[in-house]
Amino acid sequence: MSLEPQPIDCLISARWVVPVEPEGVVLPNHSVAVREGAIEAVLPTEEALKRFNAAEHVDLGAHALIPGLVNLHTHAAMTLMRGLADDLPLMQWLEKHIWPAEAKHVSSQFVHDGTMLACAEMLGGGITTFSDMYFFPEDAARAALESGMRAAIGIIAIEFPTAYASDPDDYIQKGLAARDALKSESRLSFCMAPHAPYTVSDKTFEHILVLAEELDLPIQVHLHETQEEIKGSLAAHGKRPLERLRALGLVGPRLIAVHGVHFSDAEISGLALANASVAHCPSSNLKLASGLAPVAALLDHGVNIGLGTDGAASNNRLDLFQEMRLAALLAKGSSERADVMPAARALTAATLGGARALSLDGRIGSLLPGKRADLCAVRLDGTGLVPCYDPISHLVYAAGRENVTHVWVDGRILLNERQLTSINVADLYKNTHLWQNKLLSETKA
Repeated sequence: MSLEPQPIDCLISARWVVPVEPEGVVLPNHSVAVREGAIEAVLPTEEALKRFNAAEHVDLGAHALIPGLVNLHTHAAMTLMRGLADDLPLMQWLEKHIWPAEAKHVSSQFVHDGTMLACAEMLGGGITTFSDMYFFPEDAARAALESGMRAAIGIIAIEFPTAYASDPDDYIQKGLAARDALKSESRLSFCMAPHAPYTVSDKTFEHILVLAEELDLPIQVHLHETQEEIKGSLAAHGKRPLERLRALGLVGPRLIAVHGVHFSDAEISGLALANASVAHCPSSNLKLASGLAPVAALLDHGVNIGLGTDGAASNNRLDLFQEMRLAALLAKGSSERADVMPAARALTAATLGGARALSLDGRIGSLLPGKRADLCAVRLDGTGLVPCYDPISHLVYAAGRENVTHVWVDGRILLNERQLTSINVADLYKNTHLWQNKLLSETKA
């Protein structure tokens, strides 16, 4: 007796499905079945067509279907400051240009509009989840919800006052209020986000640790980004920044060390033992001349690595395809080992690695039944992409975000044949030009 086909919402068939778990596996001529926003099954297309009766069938005969990319670290609203100050070292860039511009311009509306611009760029490049660290986090969350993206919203803390908050307790109180107001939103999660050791006191770090443990939240912090940061910490505290955080109890599985450029072998071993994660941002590290992160050593010790773009003001693009390629190539070049961070590992860092760091790997980061249907389709034919012997290699070394054609979050299509479905691009550009004119006029004043 033959069984009736099971009804599902969508069947997505592709030339290759790359599930990421197990790492390096490629499934030719497979399909992903989606029901109520979740992955129902991953199976050969021939079998899928018999087993399921799909309300919609998307046939992608020249594509690789992968998990949606996870941007482990960004400052999304800073997309409105893309190119405002370039070719400067970190502290000069911050103190002379970015912080003064933020003091004049950052507001609730700035953060909403800048985050919407970032969401449009990220969706167009296959990013379905981003972890944000910025002021007015409730407005970043609102933009993420409007765009349809998944977001991990940082509850920022910093010692000096801004238009958003007056002191560290005020930052944290407002961030927690945003979390309380939005905690029912299934596409949002939260993390504690102390800015950096040089802008956060021991007292604030201790408060953040208590809250992170009470609320079961990750802690993301800029850490060991520059040699100047380390020298400053030795002068002020008599300890390197990581040692200081360890003494305060923050080095553990919740910790996401953002940048992590200047770790010693002993520090890397300690991060591994603590099950901490590193948000590797290769483009930003290069552009700000911060240095080359010790990715080979981090991988050798088993430290979980995710990839981040940092903000568009320091990158100047929110492009995880670029970060995958750079991460793999820089790891090889700096270690003189061609087998370090192979393509499959780079893809893992851009998907499951970020999800693990955010404690979201039970929901996203790979294509397994039961996980949310966050998917990205990349077309791998045409000039520059043929022949294709290994689609994972192509995803990292040959393809770019311009080859992303379809993106789904929770089974909802947000990019369809390169067209955004959830964001009004005309309104977006109008708002962006208004902000550009405002920043130009007031920055020069």
